[in-house]
Amino acid sequence: MTSIHRRDLIRAAGAAALAAGGLPSAFAQAGTLKISHQFPGGTLTEGDFRDRLCRRFAAEVEKRTNGALKATVYPGSSLMKTNAQFSAMRKGALDMSLVPLSYAGGEVGETNIGLMPALVPSYEQGAQWKTAEVGKLLSKVLDDKGVIIVSWVWQAGGVASKSRPLVTPDDAKGLKVRGGSREMDMMLKQAGASVITLPSNEIYAAMQTGAMEAAMTSSTSFISFKLEELAKHLTTGRDKTYWFMLEPLMISKEVFGKLSKAQQDVVMAVGGELETFAREAAMADDKTVAELYQKAGAKVYDMDTATLKKWQAIARDTAWKDFGERNETCAALLKAAQKLV
Repeated sequence: MTSIHRRDLIRAAGAAALAAGGLPSAFAQAGTLKISHQFPGGTLTEGDFRDRLCRRFAAEVEKRTNGALKATVYPGSSLMKTNAQFSAMRKGALDMSLVPLSYAGGEVGETNIGLMPALVPSYEQGAQWKTAEVGKLLSKVLDDKGVIIVSWVWQAGGVASKSRPLVTPDDAKGLKVRGGSREMDMMLKQAGASVITLPSNEIYAAMQTGAMEAAMTSSTSFISFKLEELAKHLTTGRDKTYWFMLEPLMISKEVFGKLSKAQQDVVMAVGGELETFAREAAMADDKTVAELYQKAGAKVYDMDTATLKKWQAIARDTAWKDFGERNETCAALLKAAQKLV
């Protein structure tokens, strides 16, 4: 059962029957979508941009459907646990979520391409995925699993560490590091790191207790999770980086199918329009996080092309190879993505 409430449907049906609301027939059926994410909550104008994107989506959808379709945002994993969101969308138990796609890797292996080390080197290339062959293939995989991408959101990331910087592959030896995906972990292991697996919203506690020495995540998460309070070193994503994550706003296919055609069109139109906001906000955070860490007394490092190529060589022989050999679909996805490199 989805969270498009029965009482809302009944209310809308009554209103339509009485013609009291004066709404266009396309928007006669009212409902409320629940949007879950793991990031800190804020407002339309302040806070983590991923939360702001969800709130902007909710506000614009309500406006364009004359209030017939609303959405409520549940930040900070307050509605359900982070790693349960993708599966819940597939079953229609959760309406929408903004979540790192690679978190679904254990359930749908193809989604790990959303955090494939050094495969996406820039925002420009990430933006091409939506309409390129790789994006169409990935959308088909997700559609078959019961999930639809509403907004394509890419984020650059880097590394925050306590004891010493992690810039080159040699720096990884002996460090307890959180990579963020199976493939990122494979690259780190090859470089000599000890890999820690946990959601990004658990990074602070793990670093605080010493269970983890370094963490890879997006620039926005570095800001939102206040890791500058603990980390002494930051390798940024503002220039070159092997860490680009696809973190889309998605909707359950089952839930989407119960919306009217007009409501579906609004959902997809608003989602597409918010991609520009997401890209600009992510790029701004790449710069902001460097300034924030410097102000907190941490040493900040940028990655150059030569270092990026060293990491890419490791990724190609480990993560890329492993992913491409998993099944025919993974091989096709990897091949299509490499056409853009």
